[in-house]
Amino acid sequence: MFRCHVCGSTEAKEASVEEVFHIGHKHFLVEQIPATVCARCGEIIFSRETTETIRRMIHGEAKPVKSVSMDVFAYA
Repeated sequence: MFRCHVCGSTEAKEASVEEVFHIGHKHFLVEQIPATVCARCGEIIFSRETTETIRRMIHGEAKPVKSVSMDVFAYA
């Protein structure tokens, strides 16, 4: 049974999400990630299998489907 570790809700939905991962000095955007999303607070939870797949992708077992430039701002 699902229980959100942030708000304690037991209601969730399955969704496809995107996430930016920061590894070293590089940023990786992964799209279409299957996830469980808390219906109350929106916390995103990945399964262990999904997390391992993402780790392998980022560390060279997959080729990017595209590259994008990103604007960077410094909060002053």
